[in-house]
Amino acid sequence: MAVWIQAQQLQGDALHQMQSLYGQHFPIEVRHYLSQWLEGQLWDVIDLENPQEEFKAKRLLDSLIQELQNKAEHQVGEDGFLLKIKLGHYASQLKSTYDRCPLELVRCIKHILYTEQRLVREASNSSSPVGGMMDSMSQKYQQINQVFEELRLLTQDTENDLRKLQHNQEYFIIQYQESLRIQAQLTSLATLPPADRQLREPTLLSKRATVEAWLTREANTLQKYRLDLAEKHQKSLQLLRKQQTIILDDELIHWKRRQQLAGNGGPPEGGLDILQSWCEKLAETIWQNRQQIRRAEHLRQQLPIPGPIEELLNDLNSTITDIISALVTSTFIIEKQPPQVLKTQTKFVATVRLLVGGKLNVHMNPPQVKATIISEQQAKALLKNENTRNDSSGEILNNNCVMEYHQATGTLSANFRNMSLKRIKRSDRRGAESVTEEKFTILFESQFSVGGNELVFQVKTLSLPVVVIVHGSQDNNATATVLWDNAFAEPGRVPFIVPDKVLWPQLCEALNMKYKAEVQSNRGLSEENLVFLAQKAFSSSSINPDDYRGMTMTWSQFNRESLPGRNFTFWQWFDGVMELTKKHLKPHWNDGAILGFVNKQQAQDMLMSKPNGTFLLRFSDSEIGGITIAWRMVWNLMPYTAKDFSIRSLADRISDLNHLLFLYPDRPKDEVFSKYYTPPLSKAVDGYVKPQIKQVVPESTIRSSLQMEEPIRAQHPRA
Repeated sequence: MAVWIQAQQLQGDALHQMQSLYGQHFPIEVRHYLSQWLEGQLWDVIDLENPQEEFKAKRLLDSLIQELQNKAEHQVGEDGFLLKIKLGHYASQLKSTYDRCPLELVRCIKHILYTEQRLVREASNSSSPVGGMMDSMSQKYQQINQVFEELRLLTQDTENDLRKLQHNQEYFIIQYQESLRIQAQLTSLATLPPADRQLREPTLLSKRATVEAWLTREANTLQKYRLDLAEKHQKSLQLLRKQQTIILDDELIHWKRRQQLAGNGGPPEGGLDILQSWCEKLAETIWQNRQQIRRAEHLRQQLPIPGPIEELLNDLNSTITDIISALVTSTFIIEKQPPQVLKTQTKFVATVRLLVGGKLNVHMNPPQVKATIISEQQAKALLKNENTRNDSSGEILNNNCVMEYHQATGTLSANFRNMSLKRIKRSDRRGAESVTEEKFTILFESQFSVGGNELVFQVKTLSLPVVVIVHGSQDNNATATVLWDNAFAEPGRVPFIVPDKVLWPQLCEALNMKYKAEVQSNRGLSEENLVFLAQKAFSSSSINPDDYRGMTMTWSQFNRESLPGRNFTFWQWFDGVMELTKKHLKPHWNDGAILGFVNKQQAQDMLMSKPNGTFLLRFSDSEIGGITIAWRMVWNLMPYTAKDFSIRSLADRISDLNHLLFLYPDRPKDEVFSKYYTPPLSKAVDGYVKPQIKQVVPESTIRSSLQMEEPIRAQHPRA
């Protein structure tokens, strides 16, 4: 069902949220009348951070305006006449708004569609008949929203109390002025004749006594009001701090962890819209309470009454400042991480975002963000608040960027589009550590004020660990460092400590995640594949998965020490398999045509009972990024590599070998591979015939293999 149809069925707060997405920047009528067209466009393929994508966005803007104009032209009748005018107006309005910034239109529509999908999904979850229970995510969101409602009511209550206090204090001051006037009158009686003084003095003394008694009682009442208000503010701040801890220390940290795992090929970390809405609610509530506390302090200064209230208000002010400081500094985050394998002299991008920037009006004086590359040791010193003397470990070009406010989405972000690492300064390496094991990080820092320079914040945030390379040949080893760090880093660690060894099942999970992402396949590593990898990693012959569950693999085994009898590590072999599959074998892997993770002896055992011409495809044990054809007549061809496949594809090579008949176990090869064969050459052009390249296996090899078959047949009658 179309999202718009479902969105129109939303109710309550969800409907209000959906309606608030629209306005002059994008009218809801456009969404309604072009719903099918809007949902059918490929908005997600446009990279909003790439200025070169602007022409695609412009094309979509032009198409949108054309669709609106077409819709307007087809309106007939009295109602149609009004709608025709309205749609034509919207077409002109959108063209005027986005013609110079079409990427902002894409950003706006992506935000709208994403939010609608989320609201529809949440509504579906809440109404699904699963024992009347919502899933844990919806429950958590509901709890957070319930606390926000409680905070809203508390803040409203303290606002009412503060107004009442202010009103009572104003009346108290009036009465106090009255007492001063009475006292002045009593003083002036001294100048009157005794008879007049005796006549007027008793009345004034009685008035003074009455007013002073009232002032004494009211001063105690005002003090109680002040103390009660301070206690309510204490309760609000406790709840605020608890809510903020859940959002920043749980939800935001979980988002950052998902972002880190996405670097290994995990699912996307998800948008920040929900988190931003929560953080903005926090900011709004904190700011309201801060203003209330300041007004209470102003009332105290206006009318000092001895008691504990001064200390209480100082504590409240200090607490609320700590809370808002934690919110602002924690919500300065990296939305788009820089590449974790970073090559010098190569352009790269990153985006930082302040989740509360719009709500606190930071964009009114847009702050500048600076990016610096620092070492692991410098990152440790930074987190300990040690003076790093503005040290850096290299030079980044184009490393300053002003934060921009996007009104349609309410986001404040800095998009670094053209950074480049000009040079790197390496530290002394430890022991066997190579340059591709050295970790750096990009430090983003900024300074801005809130509330008309009332509060000035210096914010910093660190990127995920970065490994710097100077040549493409270092890429695979650098990727190993990044994979291990992303997979096994613990929240809140000292930069950038990771365990030296991990359980084999943990590593399997990381390898499978990476493999599926790199190969872009839903077909991951099977249990048999993982057993093969365990045999290779631990030089074992066991085929029982349970034998490996309790085993651990060290970093050295993973990518320092070469495999027995080889000149490459476990990771280098695995990475070679991924690269080859990604670039040349993806369709065959997805079709299940490649067994891949099978050793030479296993292949021979599997083929022994099969008819001649049965073959299978296995990754080479002896060569990085190689795959070989094993079949009854030859057993194993020399491995093919990416270089070979750049000349002739795997499918064509299999087609060339007429002795290959069945893909293991018994699938005719043409049934599996024919759709990938290169079509026959066309006729000669201008008298020239284009030469063909074909693969052959020497006949002598096949004849000798056939001669060897006789004793094998005798031993294996079923062959």
